[in-house]
Amino acid sequence: MGYNPIDFSVSMCVYGGDDPAHFDIALESVVNQTVKPAEIVLVVDGPVPDDTDSVIEKYQKISQSHRIGFSVYRLEQNMGHGAARRLSLDKCTHEYIALMDADDISVPDRFEKQIAYMNTHPNISVVGGNITEFINQRNGRDISRKAGCRIVPETDGAIKEYMKKRCPMNQVTVMFNRNAVRKAGGYIDWYCEEDYYLWIRLALNKYEFANLNHNLVNVRVGEEMYRRRGGIRYFRSEEKLHRFMYGKRMISFRRYMMNVSERLVVQVLMPNRVRGWIFRKLARQ
Repeated sequence: MGYNPIDFSVSMCVYGGDDPAHFDIALESVVNQTVKPAEIVLVVDGPVPDDTDSVIEKYQKISQSHRIGFSVYRLEQNMGHGAARRLSLDKCTHEYIALMDADDISVPDRFEKQIAYMNTHPNISVVGGNITEFINQRNGRDISRKAGCRIVPETDGAIKEYMKKRCPMNQVTVMFNRNAVRKAGGYIDWYCEEDYYLWIRLALNKYEFANLNHNLVNVRVGEEMYRRRGGIRYFRSEEKLHRFMYGKRMISFRRYMMNVSERLVVQVLMPNRVRGWIFRKLARQ
């Protein structure tokens, strides 16, 4: 695939509850890309176990042999995803920034595909892609137990239409233009919805999106993920987000009521086991 060399940053955050073995594999998938980043900017959000610190030390050395910068910033207390991601983005030094989570696996040519697309579509500020979800396993590399795929709309118009009812980007796959994100306000705390809130504000500011019709990241899932997507706090956060869209006239009152009603059933009234089945069978392909 043809591309012009573009230096870009990778923004990562790691937390005390992240599995060090999975974190190791996630970093491995970044440094072994066919097109390598110029730097990895890692925020350690609060205390982490010694095994996680050992992984960080390991990749500080490995990154040197790959000629990749590796910067680590530590927050003394856990501040949450919004604050950690915001700090990471502030410390990135390049115009293009790719997001990466500490327990997922980027496919080897993820960045190559995204940089090539950004080169040929300068109007696009945010580009993501599809994900394959697999059942979380201790050894980390076995993705054979697939739970499904999340296939997202590809064009700017389709993405913005889908945004009216669900998050249209797989956050772990995204690469974006730093200046566009800054002008839209960057990452702002919004319980479990910082990324969706950012895409909404970018859309309100007329920035353009795209998703590649490729699997870019393999994502771990399990019952804990489905549990996090339920409960009254999660429901209230999403209701407030859709109320924000209604207030900005992105959606009609009818669409707002439909969105809230669906989430009330799935996130509050439905048992976690049934919610997991819904996500795997109906909300995925």
